[in-house]
Amino acid sequence: MSDTLPARPIGSPASSINDFAERKQSYESLMTQLRVQSGEVMLGGGKARIAREHSRGKLTARERIAALVDEVEQFTEIGTFAAYGMYEEEGGCPAAGTVMGLGYVSGRLCMIVANDATVKAGAWFPITAKKNLRAQEIALENRLPIIYLVDSAGVFLPLQDDIFPDKEHFGRIFRNNAVLSSRGIPQIAAIMGSCVAGGAYLPIMSDEALIVDGTGSVFLAGPFLVRAAIGEDVDKETLGGASTHSEISGVTDYKMPDDHTCLRTIRELVGRLGPYPSADLQRSDPVAPAFDPQELYGIVPTDSGQPYDMHDVISRIIDADSWLPYKEEYGKTLLTGYARVDGWSVGIVANQRTVVRTAKNEMQVGGVIYSDSADKAARFVMNCNQKRVPLVFLQDVTGFMVGTRAEHGGIIKDGAKMVNAVANSVVPKFTVVVGNSYGAGNYAMCGKAYDPRLICAWPTAKIAVMGGSQAAKTLLQIHVSKLEKQGREIDDNERRNMLREIEEKYEAHASPYYAAARLWVDEIIDPVDTRAWISTGIESANHNPDIPPFNPGVIQT
Repeated sequence: MSDTLPARPIGSPASSINDFAERKQSYESLMTQLRVQSGEVMLGGGKARIAREHSRGKLTARERIAALVDEVEQFTEIGTFAAYGMYEEEGGCPAAGTVMGLGYVSGRLCMIVANDATVKAGAWFPITAKKNLRAQEIALENRLPIIYLVDSAGVFLPLQDDIFPDKEHFGRIFRNNAVLSSRGIPQIAAIMGSCVAGGAYLPIMSDEALIVDGTGSVFLAGPFLVRAAIGEDVDKETLGGASTHSEISGVTDYKMPDDHTCLRTIRELVGRLGPYPSADLQRSDPVAPAFDPQELYGIVPTDSGQPYDMHDVISRIIDADSWLPYKEEYGKTLLTGYARVDGWSVGIVANQRTVVRTAKNEMQVGGVIYSDSADKAARFVMNCNQKRVPLVFLQDVTGFMVGTRAEHGGIIKDGAKMVNAVANSVVPKFTVVVGNSYGAGNYAMCGKAYDPRLICAWPTAKIAVMGGSQAAKTLLQIHVSKLEKQGREIDDNERRNMLREIEEKYEAHASPYYAAARLWVDEIIDPVDTRAWISTGIESANHNPDIPPFNPGVIQT
């Protein structure tokens, strides 16, 4: 007799899904947009500036990463769209002037951060600091080695007031250097271009520092500032070039003749790192999903108001026959259950976007969290913490149920219970914003404020305090009321135009690109890559064995 549970089928074949072909065509247009826009971002400062870097004997940031990692196809980029559409008066700042992500170096998973000198000479904008802090945060909470490929002109001075003095500004990076070192997390820095002023501390506070001869330089003040400050006339190489710091000051540890040699040396240094402890997160042999992940394009509608069955999404992400639903017939607007993703054991909490009928024969609208759903999710999250099972949240949520009946039923109490459980979770959490992510639903489903190890969005994601239509009507009422108090009369035509303008602005702000630009999500991903994204995240988390005891705090029952 077999000691395994019978297979639990989940999801439907594409042939039985309504409007599959139409939805697939619509989603593929979003994917075309994503590929075009990411391609533009990846050019950094443009072809002319790339050619200029090559003429100086330097590789670009992306070329350096490609030469550093074992397989560039396995590099998981983070923050591609950071600063997207921002700083337009300053000429833009593609990818915040920094390329970063998770990649394997000599078989070891590492966080890699590379300044892009084609973008304003690698200068630091406010969002650049936020992106670099995010890289250090990921390295710290997962105990991953971090590699800095330094090539930066320092702080972008016109915006210095938004990057210099506050807690989450530039100085926090050097504080994190010290904390990473104290935790025994390896840091390797390569000075491959300019490294000036406060930025000089980053590579020298790392465990080991390499410098490329002829192109690398590091100093607290460059030749122009030295001349202005103390009247000394000195060239860049004498002041802080590779020979100076390798032979005279002893600031750097390795003098490298060129970029390629430098990157090969980093690979060798990483290859000599000692073993890392493990969290022993449970993993079995991976099994392919029951259905082709490419079919995800035909399942999720690009119109956020249309229903679909989240079971069909889950079945194209998890390992086949691994689904074990929890409280399947209770709280049906949230799906909870155990599964495996690329072999990793996970607990899944997902919003259900279909209209469902409860055990009491009541209809519940999909995408809304009801009291019973919140109660179920809170209990499931606590169970996963007890069992040390990582959590995966699939968001498509319009918020918690409102109205007299919901309030009398204790929706605030049950919602708070779910938020409490998620906030106090100690197991690694990962969030995928599939569709809507509105209001307190964003919080309860482990939005950015609730410390997911990684959070990504699909091109269909919308992140806002409420839906565009409701928000626009509310904002219109406020605006019209203000104008009427000033003696203005608003006719129907003007009212419609105002509503359209408000809706367009609000929808733009709810866009995944707007969120990714501000690092509210780590990346906008191809839905097909969701499985690999989650797997890489869990593998990263498995490097940190320090999972504290779970204490949910005070929860009203």
